[in-house]
Amino acid sequence: MNTRTIPRAAIDGSLKLARLPLDIAIGVLPGERNGSGATAKVALDRADARLRAAAGTLIGDRQLREDAGRRRAAADERARALRLREKADEHLSRAEQHTDERRDSAEQRSRQADARAAKQRKQADQRRRQAAGRAAETAQRRGQAEEQRAQRADERIEHVARTERLDAVEAEGEALEQRRAALTARQEAQRLGEVAATVKEERKDS
Repeated sequence: MNTRTIPRAAIDGSLKLARLPLDIAIGVLPGERNGSGATAKVALDRADARLRAAAGTLIGDRQLREDAGRRRAAADERARALRLREKADEHLSRAEQHTDERRDSAEQRSRQADARAAKQRKQADQRRRQAAGRAAETAQRRGQAEEQRAQRADERIEHVARTERLDAVEAEGEALEQRRAALTARQEAQRLGEVAATVKEERKDS
């Protein structure tokens, strides 16, 4: 044990003792991984690193300054992971909201298309009955022509309704794709946070 080991150990012990109540207080804050608790933990780690750097400079202890640098880098990495996770959560929230809106809109368009198709089918059926009555009064040929026109009208109605339903399904698919992208970003941010936490634990063990 050289002449610098004792001051270094004393500084380390003093800082750990000083931050103990703060660590306990932070532990009861909400958001251990992403929230006020995590933000406060990063701020405390940065303050710890600054104090170690200042003490290392004061007593001329290079090892203490290097330890402070590693602590500061780990805290910066955790802060970056927190920012990424917050952005991912925000993006995910917007994507989920957008998905809900697109789904509601798609369902509404689908209901409207079905309602229009039902109304038009009813009108076409009425025209067919009217045409049948007129055909009975006039000629079978005219009735057959009217029936054909009514059938073509039905086909056009079904085609329009089918197209609108397909558009609604595609819109919902696009919204779900955006949500998957947001989930991927959130998972990446979480991974970075776990890496930063692992680095910090390894530094504590060393």
